[in-house]
Amino acid sequence: MNRATRRQVAAVGVLAGLVVAGVLFTSPARVADALSTLAERPLLFAPALLVAYLVRPFLAWPISVLSVLLGYLFGPMAIPVGLAGAVVTCLPPYLLARRSGAAGLDEAGGDGLLGRAGDTGARFLSVTGDVRGLAAARLAPLPADPVSYGAGLSGIGLPAYALGTALGELPWVTTAVLLGASLETLRVEGVSAGVPLGVAALAVAVLLVAGPLYRAWRGGLPGVSE
Repeated sequence: MNRATRRQVAAVGVLAGLVVAGVLFTSPARVADALSTLAERPLLFAPALLVAYLVRPFLAWPISVLSVLLGYLFGPMAIPVGLAGAVVTCLPPYLLARRSGAAGLDEAGGDGLLGRAGDTGARFLSVTGDVRGLAAARLAPLPADPVSYGAGLSGIGLPAYALGTALGELPWVTTAVLLGASLETLRVEGVSAGVPLGVAALAVAVLLVAGPLYRAWRGGLPGVSE
């Protein structure tokens, strides 16, 4: 194991430890209750909500926790805020991965665990296009944060990352906000968008990238046809 890989594995281990600690010592329901008490005080609620979105990736919570809360508090009109929050909450892992990936490239010229992972993601996005590929990954019923890390390692630019994230997260955020709006009492744990939406989103994701991947395979693009 070369030096770059060792440092990258150590960084991943530290991050995993922070996530585990967050899961053990925090509760989505407790944070949701605290935020709900601030809902009538916008000057306090807005920064508290922003902090919740920024730290969410390190607590291993799904984005739907905050989307449901917004729907419960403000109804369907909260969809734009929930979508903006979904983009914001996906930024920390993306930026962290970009920094880690760049460090690995500087040290080992593309070697190392993160360097190889970034190369794989970059090849995929070079075929599908940055926005299309990321939107498809967001639409698929995959955990949001691994997708964010993968996008950061692949080197996708921030504007394309934000747009692809917004497009892919739109149906998930909309469903979660509407679900929250339908609740009579606040409940953020155990909520689910349901199997039908997951299947439909996966089908759309496959359709988005099937054409470019097939054309790349027929054209013998390195890394795709092999």
